[in-house]
Amino acid sequence: MLYNILMRVKEITAWQVRIPLKKPIQHASHTRTETDNVVVRVTLDDKTEGFGEGVPREYVTGETVDSVLALLKQSTLSEQLDDWGTFHAALTAIEHLRLAPIVDDERGCKGNAARCAIELALLDAYGKHFQHPVSDVTKLIAHDDLFEPHDYVRYSGAITSAEGFKARFAAWKMWIWNFKQLKIKVGIDGQDDVDRVRAIRRRVGRKMDIRIDANEAWTPDNVRQRILELKPFNITAVEQPVPHEQVAILAEVRRDVGVPIMLDESLCSMIDAEHAEENDTCDLFNLRLSKCGGFLATLRLAQHARRHKLGYQLGCQVGETAILSAAGRHFAASVKDIRYVEGSYDKHLVREALATTDLTFGWGGWAPALEGPGLGITIDPKALERVALRKEVLLG
Repeated sequence: MLYNILMRVKEITAWQVRIPLKKPIQHASHTRTETDNVVVRVTLDDKTEGFGEGVPREYVTGETVDSVLALLKQSTLSEQLDDWGTFHAALTAIEHLRLAPIVDDERGCKGNAARCAIELALLDAYGKHFQHPVSDVTKLIAHDDLFEPHDYVRYSGAITSAEGFKARFAAWKMWIWNFKQLKIKVGIDGQDDVDRVRAIRRRVGRKMDIRIDANEAWTPDNVRQRILELKPFNITAVEQPVPHEQVAILAEVRRDVGVPIMLDESLCSMIDAEHAEENDTCDLFNLRLSKCGGFLATLRLAQHARRHKLGYQLGCQVGETAILSAAGRHFAASVKDIRYVEGSYDKHLVREALATTDLTFGWGGWAPALEGPGLGITIDPKALERVALRKEVLLG
């Protein structure tokens, strides 16, 4: 059969794409009306195409679009790609793929968006070739540690910078849409977090699971007070309350406030995960595929969390297209015990999702597992052309 024939990578192409958002997204660290992402296409000898995506954020992993494209061009990709005979052999090789060395990368995360983009493209292409969905990666790599198939995924809702009537209206929408979980962005200059969270809690009811995300807005001097002010509203987690450079204080804060702490900007690599576990700075990891270096690296971080009795959520980054939405869906549909799931905001947020299939979650945050090999989506070449700012040929 065709998919048993050995097949090499023939071409690798990368694009800088600018994805306009349907509305401004604001949190304590940044306001965004568009996002510059990197899309990678891998083409095999038989013309099978696979697509991957990375979302570089300089204030998170130290990456920019320029640094991602430069790193991919400097890396000896062709020397590491072979005629893999099985999907499992391809996975093993892809996990060990090495990008060019990066100076001053003590945390091991400055190439994560680049790695995510090339890895997802390879997984998509070889998944199609060997007739495996990307969700099979969890079964083959993580086994009983993490693998648990789900027919449906349930996403949580989010309220970002809305205040006053807009915040109340957003809360009503979350209640009407029957979301089970809700994230509220806090710590934004000029906003009263207590009033906002109180108003939202009143409108979504007592049963809604509410967590908050401060995006590094607070300081060691005020973080305890800020959390304790919001604790009466039955918040189930506080995400990244202080800047990464001050994360050590969270070991004491956890004991003082009695509310689970989640790391995001401080959790980008296995080095970060080991430091978090050793220093008792958190209860949960926020795992985002691009931030954490791809599907395989994110699986390893989830395994680490489980071994050390820590929880984890599957997060997303503002402006992800259908490529990362699909990868996140495969992750959420195959990994057990994910505390919260974020993503698939496609038609609610981006003007160009790039795929021919709409992956946006539905009523209640529900969305079906994806069928078909690879990522299970088809990229619209005209949509890609509309948002492309530049193109780099990496191989071929």
